[in-house]
Amino acid sequence: MNYKVEKLKVNYKTLEEFKKFKEYGLQELSMLEDLEANIIENDSESPFYGIYFGDKLVARMSLYQIEARFDRYFEPAQDYLELWKLEVLPDYQNKGYGQSLVEFAKGFGLPIKTNPRVKSKAFWEKMGFEPVHYDMERDLGENPLAWFPAGVKEQTH
Repeated sequence: MNYKVEKLKVNYKTLEEFKKFKEYGLQELSMLEDLEANIIENDSESPFYGIYFGDKLVARMSLYQIEARFDRYFEPAQDYLELWKLEVLPDYQNKGYGQSLVEFAKGFGLPIKTNPRVKSKAFWEKMGFEPVHYDMERDLGENPLAWFPAGVKEQTH
């Protein structure tokens, strides 16, 4: 089942919707502050993508493109996407919404890195993500998983 993924606009309606998600934090609050301070115009671009059911936002993720020069994970360094805050509201889970978001991210054709939340590892493995093995000190508290487009093979530090 493929749902329509949309790039979310920063406006009061979207930010109001975000409050329903568990992973509501500093990023959303700073967007709200910027909106209130008129730094950003209503309907400006955000790093968030989401899926609506009717007019209700039921699933979302944020995607950042990281340039190769900032790459700390892959060898050789390369552009990749960092996927955060993938979340589907409880009543809409296990219906393919999360899968549609991940498939949409894969459509950019770049490697994708994510830090899975507790208990979500099986979902990511099903989506073809594998642990990233790198020798950095583990004090980042990260256990990243990565997905590679066909033809781009994982070569980690």
